[in-house]
Amino acid sequence: MLYAFGFIGLFTIGGLTGVFLGSMGMDIHLTETYFIVAHFHFVMVGGMLMAYLSGVHFWWPKITGRMYPEGVSKLAAVITFVGFVLTFFPQFILAIWECRGGTGGIHRSSRVLNVFSSAGASVLGVGYLLPLLYLTWSLKYGRCGANPWQATGLEWQIPVTAADGEFRRHADRDARGLRLRVAGKQKGSEVPTVG
Repeated sequence: MLYAFGFIGLFTIGGLTGVFLGSMGMDIHLTETYFIVAHFHFVMVGGMLMAYLSGVHFWWPKITGRMYPEGVSKLAAVITFVGFVLTFFPQFILAIWECRGGTGGIHRSSRVLNVFSSAGASVLGVGYLLPLLYLTWSLKYGRCGANPWQATGLEWQIPVTAADGEFRRHADRDARGLRLRVAGKQKGSEVPTVG
C-alpha cells in the first residue's frame, strides 16, 4: 500500500511541474535545464515504477504462493520514496538558479544540492535493491495461505495452484445452482410468479 501512496505523491509532483512547462514563457527558460530532467523522472520513473512495484507486491502471493516480509517491504517503500525525492527535487532548485544567473550550475550553494542529489541516488539504489533481495528470499522461505490479504475478489477465492478447468468447474456448478433455483427445486428458493 505504501508503494501506491508513493506513486500518488511522485506522480502528483511530476504532473504539477508539467503545468509550468505548458506555458511558453516558462518553457523557453526551463528547456535544457535540470527542471526537465527532474520533471521527466518524477512522471516516468517515480510514478510508473512505484505503481509497478505496488502491483508486484499485491500479486506476489498469488503468483508465487509465497509471502515476503511485510516490515522490510514497508521500509523499502519509504527508502525508495525518500531517496527519489532527495535525488530529483534539488534539481528543480538548481534549474531555477541556472535560469536566474545563467551560470550553468556554478551557484555557491549548487554544490550542496548536487551532493544531496548524489546521496539521494545512493539511497534510491538501496530502495530498489531491497525488493529484489526479499522477493528472491521469499521464493524459498516465505509461506502464505491462498488469500493473505483477506480480499473478496473471485481471483483470491481459488487455490494458488489452480488446476486446469478450475474456473469452468465453478461456473458449471453456479449455472446448475441457478437452473435449480429457477426451476424451484432447491430448498429455500422461491420463484416469483407473474400475474
